[in-house]
Amino acid sequence: MTQKFLPFQYLNGKNESGLTSFAGVPLYMEMAMVIGLSDIIAKTLHSKIRGWSDQQMLLSLILLNIAGGDCVSDIEKLESDEGLSTLFLKIETYGMKRNERRSYERRWRKQKKRSFPSTSVIHRYLEQFHNSKEEHLRVEGKSFIPSANELFKSLLKINSSCINFAHQQNPCLTATLDQDATLAATHKSTALYCYEKYKAYQPFNTYWVEQGLLIHSEFRDGNVPAGFEQLRILKESLEQLPASIEKVFIRSDSAGYQKDLLSYCAEGKNERFGIIEFATAIKSYSII
Repeated sequence: MTQKFLPFQYLNGKNESGLTSFAGVPLYMEMAMVIGLSDIIAKTLHSKIRGWSDQQMLLSLILLNIAGGDCVSDIEKLESDEGLSTLFLKIETYGMKRNERRSYERRWRKQKKRSFPSTSVIHRYLEQFHNSKEEHLRVEGKSFIPSANELFKSLLKINSSCINFAHQQNPCLTATLDQDATLAATHKSTALYCYEKYKAYQPFNTYWVEQGLLIHSEFRDGNVPAGFEQLRILKESLEQLPASIEKVFIRSDSAGYQKDLLSYCAEGKNERFGIIEFATAIKSYSII
């Protein structure tokens, strides 16, 4: 396979040294470099985790999801993979001049022994994105979504840059947005019961059909109805669309059958797109 950006090649080998069971993951690393994702993260996000950069943390979490990780502790499966672990270390210094690379390596020689951050470090990192100052507003039995803190808002800016890059490769003038929530069952003790009467979380997603991209996702407790604050999510999703988009369509199930949402679309209250045509599915029931 022809080598592109990253310092690796696919070769037929007779020994197991340096092999990886995640052979497809390096291609996503290469795509991240083409996008310039590390630079985007460095310019946009400024968290406070000692010893690890935002680039290392976010790329680790992205790769964990791509590799099929079910929980944070699955990062150990990536760490224990010799080939992937070695490559991830090399990416950190890729593009540096020799003196810069040696200086970087000397900096970590006695402190950094891992390629990927540990489970405890990831947990501390993710906690920074939760707006704990609003937890006192939570009322038992009521739907509640804490507002995003400044660090979390920065993630949307990073997402916007990635969406713009994808759009540049396949430009179009229309955006058809599908909005819906999905239930994710869990056994976590602090999780709340959903309408299906089991403990779950209920993330709400906005999908851009023409580009095949998820442009907005909000993680929610299981007791939060799908249509709760859907208009706010629509507004945030519209802000993620590239400047060249001229027309927007909205598709939703019965959760989107809400006066504020439909009025906003039908009356052209959005300054950029005006009237937004919509289709909302309404469930019908038969009484026997």
